[in-house]
Amino acid sequence: QVKPVESGGGLVQTGGSLRLSCAASGSIFRVNAMGWYRQAPGKQRELVAAITRDGIANYANSVKGRFTISRDNAKNTVYLQMNSLKPEDTAVYFCNVEYYFKEYWGQGTQVTVSS
Repeated sequence: QVKPVESGGGLVQTGGSLRLSCAASGSIFRVNAMGWYRQAPGKQRELVAAITRDGIANYANSVKGRFTISRDNAKNTVYLQMNSLKPEDTAVYFCNVEYYFKEYWGQGTQVTVSS
């Protein structure tokens, strides 16, 4: 069983930065793709950024140039560096881990950007 655990959320002012981390624990050998999604109140969950095991990343248009996703394969950990945060980035951020053709979700971490 794969269990992703997020950390690093919080409250920040507009223009500030936060770094999210997600460690996939369990008896796992080789994690495939890892990514971050977010869900704001009243909205659907959306992809923020994802990264393959080889380091190929893709981003939602709304975060390009502001957010950077990275990963440490030895630690089965994915990071999301968020800069120049805006109030519209406020949401619960979820980690997603792909392992042997199954997807696993973290419990989510709240990010709130005040104006």
